[in-house]
Amino acid sequence: MSLKILWRLHQPLKRTQALRTLNGLKSVTTDRFNCTTLASSAFTQSLFKDWRNCHTTLHHHRYLLQRGVCQRTHFEMLTPLNLKSKIWSLQMRLQSTTTKSVLKQGGMPGKRTFKGPRTKQPSRTNQPSLEEDMMQCIAYATADQYHLPTLCHDLIAHGFVEIKEFPRDASNVLVMGSENAAKPYDSGTIFIFREGSVVFWNVEEKTVKTVMRILEQHEIQPYEVALVHWENEEINYTVGEGNSKLHRGIFLFNDELDYDQVVLEKFAFSNALSLSVKLAIWEVSLDNFVESIQSIPEMLKSGQRVKLSRAEVMQKIGELFSLRHCINLSSDLLITPDFYWDREDLEQLYDKTCQFLNINRRVKVVNEKLQHCTELTDLMRNHLSEKHSLRLEWMIVVLITIEVSKTFILNTSTTDNK
Repeated sequence: MSLKILWRLHQPLKRTQALRTLNGLKSVTTDRFNCTTLASSAFTQSLFKDWRNCHTTLHHHRYLLQRGVCQRTHFEMLTPLNLKSKIWSLQMRLQSTTTKSVLKQGGMPGKRTFKGPRTKQPSRTNQPSLEEDMMQCIAYATADQYHLPTLCHDLIAHGFVEIKEFPRDASNVLVMGSENAAKPYDSGTIFIFREGSVVFWNVEEKTVKTVMRILEQHEIQPYEVALVHWENEEINYTVGEGNSKLHRGIFLFNDELDYDQVVLEKFAFSNALSLSVKLAIWEVSLDNFVESIQSIPEMLKSGQRVKLSRAEVMQKIGELFSLRHCINLSSDLLITPDFYWDREDLEQLYDKTCQFLNINRRVKVVNEKLQHCTELTDLMRNHLSEKHSLRLEWMIVVLITIEVSKTFILNTSTTDNK
């Protein structure tokens, strides 16, 4: 019997409200849920069984009342309020089970739900509509590294133009120009850093997707696609009067500067943006590492045995030191790049952008977390070393005991023979 018929029998005075509830449940069940899957769940089958039993009892009592076998007071005694409440409870539990199953099926299997973004202004948020003279700058970190020589040839083959009028001491970046600008107030420019990040200036969305597909063929250790689009930086910029600067989260460029100087200023801003998105990726990696070892302190606190082998502990230590190496040694997060030593105006733009993106504070927090994780992994390594040493000591004791026993037995046998 359908849910709608049951509800009409059991709650005639609340028919309108019940029909709304059942119609909503029916739409969920019909449109987004497979009844075969619902019936296959053991818990749901139990709910159906309890519901059927309640319905049978009520139906039998109504039949007795209609035949005059029992009085209405007797019928109310046979069908107490808690029985009707049980039917309502069963319906709510069934609806909850159905909804959870729908959500579980509707979600993407194997996809993690990321925490809040670390970046300053991610593009996934509801940004207000741009003003007419406003343009967009967006940065992504897609891999550990890019192979720039082959990437340059591939981009040129797809119609992009390499900007060669660039200082030689900036050898870790590839600057490309695009004819497909999003707005006519500025040319489209792309900065591709060897460390695995890319920054787009006034490039239309279709061209951005094209470049991202080309980058996939030249990536070394690529990141998860969902993570790449989750941890990004997007900042608006415009061209006007006055010195170039970062003002209230917007890049302002002097319209009187020549093209080469504008490219250098964009490079300074892009350098800071690329560090921010790379740091965001490393922060996610650190959070995943922390989650993998977060049960160890609780297990030690409760006196339980930590089920980690020596090889697993060494693997954790390797992951931790690899992350520390990326953040503190192989990146420019701790020091200002040498490129800005004799370019004070660009250094100011770079430092202001890093300050706006909270890079120094985020690096400090990351290093504090790394220090705590290092102490925990050292504790685990020392614990396993002590266990190993204790096992060796017991083995030596057993061997000595066996040797002493052999000597004693041999001496006893020699004495008896004499």
